[in-house]
Amino acid sequence: MLGFFKNKSAAKKSLFTPTKSSGRPKFHTLKVQDITRETDDCVSVAFEVPEELAESYQFVPGQYLTLEASIDGEAVRRSYSLCSSPVDGELRVAIKKVEGGRFSTYANESLQVGTEMRVMTPDGNFLVHIEESKAKNYVGFAAGSGITPIYSIIKSVLEMEPNSNFTLFYGNKTTQSVIFRDKLDGLKNKYMNRLEVHHILSREDQGSDYLKGRIDEQKCISFAQKFFNPQDIDAYFLCGPEAMINNVSETLKGLEVAKEKIHYELFTSPAQSIAGKTKVKAPKESSEKLKSALTVVLDGDETHFDLASDGDVILDAALDAGADVPYACKGAVCCTCRAKVLEGSVEMEMNYALEDDEVEDGYILTCQSHPTSEKVVVSFDE
Repeated sequence: MLGFFKNKSAAKKSLFTPTKSSGRPKFHTLKVQDITRETDDCVSVAFEVPEELAESYQFVPGQYLTLEASIDGEAVRRSYSLCSSPVDGELRVAIKKVEGGRFSTYANESLQVGTEMRVMTPDGNFLVHIEESKAKNYVGFAAGSGITPIYSIIKSVLEMEPNSNFTLFYGNKTTQSVIFRDKLDGLKNKYMNRLEVHHILSREDQGSDYLKGRIDEQKCISFAQKFFNPQDIDAYFLCGPEAMINNVSETLKGLEVAKEKIHYELFTSPAQSIAGKTKVKAPKESSEKLKSALTVVLDGDETHFDLASDGDVILDAALDAGADVPYACKGAVCCTCRAKVLEGSVEMEMNYALEDDEVEDGYILTCQSHPTSEKVVVSFDE
């Protein structure tokens, strides 16, 4: 790590950026500096950031990194949320092993300190906007590894927004499966009047019905009655399985919480819309099939190719044409393949990453987009 990270105030200045960067995320080769075993099936991985790249890896709490490793001779990419706070002075993600997961299995079983890996600069829309002088109330709902970005947000709020409070409801199977359990306890002890943590366990009895089972509609209502006034909360952060996000989002809206206050993050492509909000947009049956002349702009260079409206998505076609365009999940969940339509029109199949105002401004997820005009110009540089 950089020497100036030893100074806390310098670390704040060096790693925290108050707003999301508008620049396109780019890969750099970083070295693994530390691997910490968090639970039996989860590790956190910290990267050494050279001084000349420190500015590039500034981040907003809640963002993620896209990692690329060579596994059995194949380049494999996955996105993982940052679990560190900018004030920690390190760039760290948590990686939970999932059944059949190539990257997560590699990270938990084979990855070693000193390994070099391609790491994309921070990205993502699941953000907390820190305002040091404000006094805010936050509520988080997390399940399993969904704690990762929320943990970063909690630490950042407590340290950088000294008049604000945070209440967390965290679901897991057992006490032993709770990621960051000791670290959360440490934060509770340090900020005992500003942080509340409620663990909900599905396979352990804690002596209270509202702390047993899964986080669902009834529990959300019960929590609101016992621990917070829904209208007094400035922002809600939800991260975990699709079912939990659906249940909590819909319940909060039923409690008259404005949708603008509800922020969520998915780690996998959803099977349906979130909380009744349709984000799946099937191609129009009446749309005339056409062949479009595509231009993709990346780092000022142009790649030209033809693409049928009912053919590949723009991302795959651009990769086949030789453009080294950024991507990670290919499932409308992350925002890595985000680009802007400069000319023509396209249609997205799904969108779970872009905000409404971004779509209005012409931004698309190229992993989900098909051309709908005879000429389309898409830029990754905007």
